[in-house]
Amino acid sequence: MIPRYARPAMTALWEPETRLRIWFEIEAHALDAMAELGTVPKAAAERVWAWWATKPEIDVAAIDAIEAVTRHDVIAFLTWVAEQVGPEARFLHQGMTSSDVLDTCLAVQLKRAADLLIADLDELLAVLKRRAHEHKLTPTIGRSHGIHAEPVTFGLKLAQAYAEFSRNRARLAAARDDVATCAISGAVGTFANIDPRVEAHVAAVMGLKVEPVSTQVIPRDRHAMFFATLGVIASSIERLAIEVRHLQRTEVLEAEEYFSPGQKGSSAMPHKRNPVLTENLTGLARMVRSAVTPALENVALWHERDISHSSVERYIGPDATITLDFALARLTSVVDKLLVYPERMQRNLDRMGGLVHSQRVLLALTQAGATREQAYALVQRNAMKVWEADGQLSLLDLLKADPEVTALLSPARIEAEFDLDYHLKHVDTIFARVFGD
Repeated sequence: MIPRYARPAMTALWEPETRLRIWFEIEAHALDAMAELGTVPKAAAERVWAWWATKPEIDVAAIDAIEAVTRHDVIAFLTWVAEQVGPEARFLHQGMTSSDVLDTCLAVQLKRAADLLIADLDELLAVLKRRAHEHKLTPTIGRSHGIHAEPVTFGLKLAQAYAEFSRNRARLAAARDDVATCAISGAVGTFANIDPRVEAHVAAVMGLKVEPVSTQVIPRDRHAMFFATLGVIASSIERLAIEVRHLQRTEVLEAEEYFSPGQKGSSAMPHKRNPVLTENLTGLARMVRSAVTPALENVALWHERDISHSSVERYIGPDATITLDFALARLTSVVDKLLVYPERMQRNLDRMGGLVHSQRVLLALTQAGATREQAYALVQRNAMKVWEADGQLSLLDLLKADPEVTALLSPARIEAEFDLDYHLKHVDTIFARVFGD
């Protein structure tokens, strides 16, 4: 992943030294279990841990040099460890196969990555909740198909995002638990040369569950669900980012990204204030979602195992989690600093001459005795005059001047149907559903 879209904690999780340290822990904990079972000398396990207690630096370059000859990463690592530890290292990896180390390590990394992403989601949710309550009763226009529909509040827009990201948090927590399994079952997963109790011990100390049937590799449906969940979260990020981008358009300008002192919007046009952060989030979301299809295709491996998934996961593991971590942090900052313009929201609400109240008049006419078709035609013919005049006419005035409408509704009753607060009467109910307060 390029540094521009990466944060230190998530990046460190995927560094080669981190991966090799996890490999060592898996091997050493397995050795502990074998020593307890009496299949290897306890002195071997003690020697291995004694070396580890010296806090050795993992010489990634030296291991890479060995791998250049062996063409096998796990063998290269074990060879290097043996050079450091001495003869007792020969008991490492007894009855194990490379996938036991690689798959269990990946499970640890994905679990830790999920923990960081869940923390990111918690920070985003806190900001969304605060801003939603801040604008709980800030009226704005709701749009369908990009066209004015009926009034909502800006707080409701943010409450919707809060509810969506709450669901995403639950999905990610479930995907985290599902992918966090340990496989120490040996060649083709039969435990022929290693006791299942070794696997149970490694799983316990590494904070994982035992994989019921590993077939030498952990089944990739678990990973597919994990990356699919990341893709859904990315889509939710893009949904909120696009909302901000639309609201920042010059013709709308109901909200915009914070524009910092000294910031420049265009190399050519000094007046520009572009939604660059949310446009960036749209692009980052595409990159996270690009990991989903390869993860799904990794499910179908040959027989008990092959390594067609391996190269894919070396890309998508770091790239998807690092990118999503960055995107969530960026979105949190965007929402936290978002500039909101209630006066512009009100102007846009009023821009189309009261058309946003058309449904209320339609319903009032049906309650007064008109058929729905008659009521629709009466309201629409007046509404279209306002539409074609670009809001320079008043729907209220036209309706009050329409004798077919006033034959059913008094002017006072028509005016009552143009009450903005009527549309906001259930905001508290929705907030209680979303936030539980």
